[in-house]
Amino acid sequence: MAAMTTDGADAAVDVKADVRASVAPGVRFGGMSFVWRPWTAGVTLLLAVACFLVFCLSIGVGDFPVGLPRVLATLVGRGERVDEFVIMDLRMPRAVAGLVVGVALGVSGALTQSIARNPLASPDVLGITSGAGAVAVFLVTVSGGAATAVTDSVGLSAAALAGGLGTGLLVYFMAWRRGIDGFRLILIGISVNAVMQAVTTWLLVTADIRDVARAQAWLVGSLDNRSWDEVHVALWCTLTLLVVVACAAFQFKPLHFGDDVAAGLGVRYGAVRAALLLCAVLLAGVAVSAAGPVPFVALVAPQVAMRLARCPTPPLVASALAGAVLLNGSDLVARTALPVSLPVGVVTAAIGGPFLVYLLVRANRR
Repeated sequence: MAAMTTDGADAAVDVKADVRASVAPGVRFGGMSFVWRPWTAGVTLLLAVACFLVFCLSIGVGDFPVGLPRVLATLVGRGERVDEFVIMDLRMPRAVAGLVVGVALGVSGALTQSIARNPLASPDVLGITSGAGAVAVFLVTVSGGAATAVTDSVGLSAAALAGGLGTGLLVYFMAWRRGIDGFRLILIGISVNAVMQAVTTWLLVTADIRDVARAQAWLVGSLDNRSWDEVHVALWCTLTLLVVVACAAFQFKPLHFGDDVAAGLGVRYGAVRAALLLCAVLLAGVAVSAAGPVPFVALVAPQVAMRLARCPTPPLVASALAGAVLLNGSDLVARTALPVSLPVGVVTAAIGGPFLVYLLVRANRR
């Protein structure tokens, strides 16, 4: 009996040791505590380095090429005058716009996929970008009257932001039934997306050919001809929303275990989910207002970050960096791969289309 008791105690000690070895160590900083995951931290650091390198290459490539050492010297204030003019005045707004839009789309996709618990959930699928595009196309193609007054007073970007927000709220309230179900949210989002695309097509068919050309150039998604004024607005809006997301991120973690577990931990899951979904919609609207409806970045970036970081859900920081790398990298390919420069949305669509098919096949196999 004594030997059996000793063996049982040894087995219990071994089990406790295995559990402690499998649990990630915690780090406490003041009143906050974090879980230290070396692999995730390393992947995030590598994505940050890749984001910086792609950013530098983006502002160095052009009709007047600037080497990477000269780009770095210019960024720290030690470049030549001609390099400062080319980089800081001509190319920097486009690169910063790509960085801001990529971060906004990456975080927006990570939030929507985590809330819906579905890898197919993204602002593209839920109709948010289509709603913003429909409002912008309406203001571009309908001349005179209220449309011209709205465009002159608030601008096309602000109107697109309002359209994305309205579409997101419509999808949320239509999907609400004693809570948000991810499958119902996806189905309603697909339906609203189809309606918004049909409205956009009807507007393009019935509009003047000159207005159609202008609207089509905006609908594809492009970083061409970005100005510092547009970049500043998108940058400050994105930073403000990211601060809100960071403040609510700790309460968002328990939602991955279900509403009952979150309620048992004292989390107001309804309010937290609504606030973060609103932030996701606003981030997508800011991205659309700055660069047009760039497709598939919000869908691909969180899934790539999740697989690289080996996380069960899309990590927010890694998703933001992956979105920036994907968008600026796609813009670099669009400008250099062919003799004719293409909008960045063409390249992201070519990347995201096969990835969407992969996600659908993977879901069907499950």
